[in-house]
Amino acid sequence: MRKTLLLFCFMLILGTAPAWGETLANFPSLLSSIRISPPVDFCGEPVPLDNPQVYERLEKELLLSVWRRSQVILWMKRAGRYMPYIERSLRQNKMPDDLKYSAVVESSLIPHIRSSKNAAGLWQFIKPTGIRYGLTINGDIDERRNVYKATEAAIRYLKKLYNDFGSWTLAVAAYNMGETGLQSNIKFQKTSDFYHLYLPLETQRHLLKIVAAKLILSNPEKYGFQFTRDDYYSPVSFDRVQLANSERIHLQMIAEAAGTYYKTIRDLNPEIRGRYIPEGSHIISVPKGSARDFHARYETVYKQWQAKNQISKPQKKKSRKRFYVVKRGDSLSAIAARFGVPMSKLLKWNNLNSKRPLHVGKRLMVGYR
Repeated sequence: MRKTLLLFCFMLILGTAPAWGETLANFPSLLSSIRISPPVDFCGEPVPLDNPQVYERLEKELLLSVWRRSQVILWMKRAGRYMPYIERSLRQNKMPDDLKYSAVVESSLIPHIRSSKNAAGLWQFIKPTGIRYGLTINGDIDERRNVYKATEAAIRYLKKLYNDFGSWTLAVAAYNMGETGLQSNIKFQKTSDFYHLYLPLETQRHLLKIVAAKLILSNPEKYGFQFTRDDYYSPVSFDRVQLANSERIHLQMIAEAAGTYYKTIRDLNPEIRGRYIPEGSHIISVPKGSARDFHARYETVYKQWQAKNQISKPQKKKSRKRFYVVKRGDSLSAIAARFGVPMSKLLKWNNLNSKRPLHVGKRLMVGYR
């Protein structure tokens, strides 16, 4: 029994052990899967497989990707949902189709994913870059999580990087590490060949991860992934409606006007971060077919909510701010305790920093009467 178990584990390591319900014929061994046949290119730019280091690094990324079969399956399923739009956008902008694999590696095609460096969305924009390329990012709306707007922004950014560096390989490297850092490395290393540049290890791996994803997703059968048309997730079908609201609106109102659920509206609009949309003009995704007569239904729902809130909303008493003048020996914690207010509110009301000294005679707001 022990020998049988050890043999099975050894077969699993080699990629030759069958998965539950699968036959050996469906899943080739890992060793055969990672044999790379030249030529290989990215966006028409050759990957120098004759360079042993490049071959080894690409082999490593291919091996790690193929080993995680569940992840590859999810890549492929999600590709059915998002790739048609990405491919069409790249084609309309006369950009290489291979750039779509960048989104796979950046986010595993998960629109709401966030990295440890606070990059977010399908194309993993950090906040300053996202804003620079036209995305709204604030406490209410984060368009990095909107697949369509983020894709448009990524295309503009990649096009700009290609114009700067004259290479799609370098454009993707700059997208990962920043254009200033890449320009600096090109200048002092005196080469613009990506494969001869010593860059941050993450960036060196990033491009080859994308190439590995291309190899697998462009020929899944070679790696044992037998998909039928029904296996892929379908593209999301929806209508778009425009709202111009003078106050913040609860999403439940939009859901009721669209004849659907709050969850559906949140899922269709991942860029909305909370329960409300702020005042202003917004384009909202609603279920397919619900745009017809939406605004008439919305007006009815809005009036109902308005009437309900006027009845149930208690009349607020006018309140006046309460102040205290700091005396010798006072501390923020003692003042907060004396007036029964949280330290955080005391700091916020008075724009204070807890690490800075408190001056005698300073007038502090300590609550309301």
